[in-house]
Amino acid sequence: MIGISRKQFYIVAAIALGTLLNPLNTTMIAVAFSRLQEDFQVTYQSISWLIACFYVASAIGQPIFGRFTDKYGPKRIFMLGLLLVTIASMLAPLSPNFGWLITFRVLQSIGSAALYPAGMSVIRSIVTDNQAKVLAVLSIFSSTSAGLGPFLGGVLIHYGDWQLIFLINFPFIIASLFLAIRMIPRDEARDHKLDKRMDYWGMVWFSGFIVMLLVFLLSLPQGVNYYLLGISLAMAIGFYQYQRRIEHPFIDVIFLKNNKHVSSIYVQFILVNAIFYSSLFGIPSYLQTVQQFDTKTVGLIMLSIAGFGVVSTPIAGWWADRVGPRRPLLVGAASMLLGTLSMLIIQDKSHAMIIFLILSLIGFSNGFLNIALQTLLYTFVSKSQTGTASGLFMTSRFLGTILSSSILAIVFGLEISTQQLHGMAIACAMISSFLLFLSIRTVPPANEHSLRDE
Repeated sequence: MIGISRKQFYIVAAIALGTLLNPLNTTMIAVAFSRLQEDFQVTYQSISWLIACFYVASAIGQPIFGRFTDKYGPKRIFMLGLLLVTIASMLAPLSPNFGWLITFRVLQSIGSAALYPAGMSVIRSIVTDNQAKVLAVLSIFSSTSAGLGPFLGGVLIHYGDWQLIFLINFPFIIASLFLAIRMIPRDEARDHKLDKRMDYWGMVWFSGFIVMLLVFLLSLPQGVNYYLLGISLAMAIGFYQYQRRIEHPFIDVIFLKNNKHVSSIYVQFILVNAIFYSSLFGIPSYLQTVQQFDTKTVGLIMLSIAGFGVVSTPIAGWWADRVGPRRPLLVGAASMLLGTLSMLIIQDKSHAMIIFLILSLIGFSNGFLNIALQTLLYTFVSKSQTGTASGLFMTSRFLGTILSSSILAIVFGLEISTQQLHGMAIACAMISSFLLFLSIRTVPPANEHSLRDE
């Protein structure tokens, strides 16, 4: 495998099997919404919390566990993450009510959030040659599992029920755990000076801000709650002022302030994920409720997003290496706008193939935009800034998924219909237009190669 030893291959396999649990569990549940509504007698707006709570826990957990990895060691944190996912996946199918299901879903999110930063730390320390290729493979593997989630979930529900969506984790957990125990080296002694650099108050403040932002966004279907908006803005300003004054902040806000092009890339990535996950979560429920497709057919239709993402991602990477990231970025943004506008073609009795082709545009453009934005990010930052830049890039992804929860709660909060789907399409098209505008304005620096090598 891409020039690494057998032992390194097994380590990469352990990390890959663990890190796929977060994106896979995010999207598998999308096709189970109708069954969950029936079983627990809750509204679609309540069901949207299954998405929102998972991503708010991930958005908070990823950077926090990144710091804990530095302090306690990557193997310890990786094993802890697997343990938490195991407990959550075991107990979630036994949930006596919707509240307990939400609780176990949050626990599952926290555990899977620990796996990514710990896994990346292991890869950086173990794989010294072809490291960039290994990280790229893991990135594609992770994004593909997110796209495959609805297909796998559809098959599981067709032949069983929603409980299988949690139980299917165990083959991945067992394989990852077995390889991790045998292959990942023990953690070395950690630097105790890191204890003084742990910005615990920053973590608490950041967590509070993300939660308040989520509550505000999910309240939008009832209108703008200016009280929640005011609290969210006050917490954001307070968090910024606190972080800029301390020596080792949880989030380096000065870095963002001094790198406006990087901040623009983060905004674009938020928008990309808002569109992608609105489609990934919203359309399966529409296909089951309005189009009356069974879960297996829904899974096959949703496979278009993953399939075309798998095809377009390496093409975009090859093209970005040859001509730079800007052209793939523009193609991705333009095709995303075309894909969201094409959703307006869908009617109550549209053929499954038409919907498949429309969603293929979303998958194609998502592959281009993911690679283009990641490549573009590293043309603006030096190697010494890679850790900070990468961490915030992942946080941007989670903020985009939280925004998608708000969009879905607004358009599908009261009913699921073709008219509501068109409302989602218009909202996503407006976001795509802004994304295209930002993409046109984004110009890589003339010395992008020298920046990469710093």
